[in-house]
Amino acid sequence: MVLFVSRTGRHSQRYDKDRRLVVGCIPYRYRDNELEVLMISSQKGQAMLFPKGGWELDESIKEAALRETLEEAGVVGNIEDQDELGKWSFKSKSRGIYHEGRMFALLVTEQHDVWPEKNLRQRLWMNVDDAREVCKNLWMKEALDKLVDRLTSQAQLHTEE
Repeated sequence: MVLFVSRTGRHSQRYDKDRRLVVGCIPYRYRDNELEVLMISSQKGQAMLFPKGGWELDESIKEAALRETLEEAGVVGNIEDQDELGKWSFKSKSRGIYHEGRMFALLVTEQHDVWPEKNLRQRLWMNVDDAREVCKNLWMKEALDKLVDRLTSQAQLHTEE
C-alpha cells in the first residue's frame, strides 16, 4: 500500500529562467503481445494525458518523473538510461506561462490499488491508437510517437538476432 501524499506548492520547483521545468513518464506494458500505455485524467476536466509535474530542487530528473508517475497514476517501473523521449516547450493552458517538459519511457512493473491522487484522477490502459486519439497535448503525442518508434526498432533488432 502507498502511504504518502502528493507534494504540493511550487516554492521548491526548478525553473530555467522563466520556464517551469516539468517531467513525466509514458507508462507502458505489453498485454497479449500488444503495446498499451497508461493515461490519466486531468484534475480539472476529462482531458486524458500522461503523468507529469514539477521537477523539484531536491531530486534528480528521473526521481521526479518516477514520483510524479506514482503520485498521479499509481504505477512504478523502470526507466533505463536511454529512455528520455525528448524535451518540449509548451504553454500552460491554466497559467498561461511557458514550461519545458521532458518525458521518459517507463516499463511498468507494479500497479497500486491505492495511490496519492486516486480520488482526483481516473487511469486507463489503452492501445497506442486510442491514446493518440484522446491525448489533447501535441507535445505528449510526439513523445508517444517517439516511444512507439523506439520500441518498434528494439523489437526489430531482437527478431533479427
